[in-house]
Amino acid sequence: MLDKTAYKFSVAPMMDWTDRHCRAFHRVLSKRALLWTEMVTADAVIHGDRDRLIGFSEEEHPVVLQLGGNEPDKMAEAARVAEEFGYDEVNINCGCPSDRVQSGAFGACLMREPETVAACVAAMRAAVSIPVTVKCRIAIDEDPPRETLFGFVDRVADAGCDVFTVHARKAWLKGLSPKENREIPPLDYGLVAELKQARPELTIVLNGGIKTLDDCQEHLQSFDGVMLGRAAYQTPALLGEVDQKLFGADEAPISGREAVALYRPYIAERLEEGVRLSSITRHMLGLFNGRPGARLWRRTLSEKGPKPGAGLEVLDEALEAVALRAVA
Repeated sequence: MLDKTAYKFSVAPMMDWTDRHCRAFHRVLSKRALLWTEMVTADAVIHGDRDRLIGFSEEEHPVVLQLGGNEPDKMAEAARVAEEFGYDEVNINCGCPSDRVQSGAFGACLMREPETVAACVAAMRAAVSIPVTVKCRIAIDEDPPRETLFGFVDRVADAGCDVFTVHARKAWLKGLSPKENREIPPLDYGLVAELKQARPELTIVLNGGIKTLDDCQEHLQSFDGVMLGRAAYQTPALLGEVDQKLFGADEAPISGREAVALYRPYIAERLEEGVRLSSITRHMLGLFNGRPGARLWRRTLSEKGPKPGAGLEVLDEALEAVALRAVA
């Protein structure tokens, strides 16, 4: 079981980004960050290639499997599979606004169906002993934010969910793309803070628009945890400071070069299994952003990593480029 401090910092679930290679990379940067999978539908977990879809490395713990779906029986079965695989938690996606999710009547659509989400939570909690949590928006479309958020959380909490990660924006299902839904609807941190103040017994994690660890420290004065998405992915070096700045760890921050060295054995193992180098190193492109040699690092990995037979020599070449620029 995860204790409350585990929720202090999370890396958000991001489609096409937070795959197992990404999570393994993030784990070498932070021992304590809570890592999440991409959203996987319950049907895919039940009927699909499980090793490919939800396989992960032991080093990734603590790690959350995020599920998409709206049928209690299927969600419960998928949760059982997640527990058998060793996941530390299973989460219900109630915030994704993509057309694919809307067509399946789950994701952000579920903000209007708290009874359905409550039924899924109850069925999943009856099926597993690991935590069942929810990630949601504050409302969708023209729905009133405070009434929607409080009503949704209260009903789902009554079913036994006590951890909510709240993306502090509405989701506009009509007229905005998923990318625009991450940027255009205004953030309302104050409303989520009201929720935490009114429901102190719940664990409330804030998501949306958080970009720096200084921002995280400020928000942790009001919330039990913070979740970063694109900022963590695009500038992963900040993860190297999470354990020290947010968890008070005694160890020194992990530098970019140290992260590469720590990740190298994982890369070597995956290459032996036939994984393409670029499938792994694409998650590392932003590691040296803002530092001398960052452009050469990205260019070397982007141009040479996808070539057939590319191996660790490409990683070494990219790292050498960073080193040469750093001393120039």
